[in-house]
Amino acid sequence: MTALARRTTRIASSPTMKVTAAVDRLRREGVQVWDFGAGEPDFPTPPAVSQAAHAAIDGDFTKYTPVGGTLELKRAIIARYKADYGVEYRENEVIACAGGKQALYNTALTLFDAGDEVITHAPGWPTLVEQVKLADAEPVVVRTRADDGFALTAQLFLDAITPRTKGIVLNSPCNPTGALMTEDALTALAKETSRRGIWLVIDLCYEQLIYDPSPHNLPAVIERHCKDLGVICGSASKAYAMTGWRSGWSLGPAAAIAAQHALQSHATSNVSSITQKATVEALTGSQEPVVQMLAEYRRRRDALHTWLTADARLTIVKPAGAFYLFADVSGVLAESGFVSSLAFADALLNEARVAVTPGEAFDAPGFIRLSYATSMDTLREGTARLLEFIARR
Repeated sequence: MTALARRTTRIASSPTMKVTAAVDRLRREGVQVWDFGAGEPDFPTPPAVSQAAHAAIDGDFTKYTPVGGTLELKRAIIARYKADYGVEYRENEVIACAGGKQALYNTALTLFDAGDEVITHAPGWPTLVEQVKLADAEPVVVRTRADDGFALTAQLFLDAITPRTKGIVLNSPCNPTGALMTEDALTALAKETSRRGIWLVIDLCYEQLIYDPSPHNLPAVIERHCKDLGVICGSASKAYAMTGWRSGWSLGPAAAIAAQHALQSHATSNVSSITQKATVEALTGSQEPVVQMLAEYRRRRDALHTWLTADARLTIVKPAGAFYLFADVSGVLAESGFVSSLAFADALLNEARVAVTPGEAFDAPGFIRLSYATSMDTLREGTARLLEFIARR
């Protein structure tokens, strides 16, 4: 067989998707699994959004659109960010993509080159690192700490800058920790990256899922301090329960967005025309479904945190956003003989039929991620099984 491209040797398959595949395999075999691995809302897409998609089909809105999205969708994205954050973007400063993942991928491939260093953080979403590798750049990973709530501080990133640094990519609220970057921290970082000519990319996939009042107007910070070197990537997936629709976007300088248009024109072209109509409704229609989902996530977060911390060997920082608990199981590992959180997660699935994502997936061995984007009944039974599994060790 002819050798594959060298870039394929530099990347790894998504470890979070491996959990999904394992759960799917067991369920197809008729095994009941209590799944804490899912990284997607368990709520249905809001009815008005689905109705807009039906109307698009009925109206034969099923042809190609401009690569970067319809004018209607671009204006809807711009209007949402103006309403939520008070920022002003023009139509040539936004592109609609097939999910937030493509928005970040487009950004990496159009900003970074071989020899560049790109700083991101761990624990963190593994795709950010892999996309930097796909751009032939070198990821530089800085580490947040559980003892200070996994805080994304400006100094953490500033200390990692070298003459080769081309960009910084950060995710807030963060998957898997739920930690936030504060406006003050981003301001300090944005001022310095602007001064040094470094790109600042923020992944705001979970931006609508923040539980308590907290200054988190990161787009306004970008606009004030580094708009010519800042890219915002967002998504309809989490806030509107639209993961399968594949709807995301990038906002940034016109030249950077034009480069993304060119790249996307040779990759996927436009997002599904039907998805675009659905996204317009999600962004411009009632935001009450988002409010309701957030309230339910908060209820689940608080219950799951209470139940799990009943075992003193589990240390958990209550997340400020997203829908995951990131539990330190190192105390359990030390007492039980498991060599890693990966081995712990495998045994938990095989013996107790509870699926969690091991910390190794996020470059954080010794932890497990539990998604509470599932029913309260599943959370209650799955937690009981997990605690019983630990108690037997």
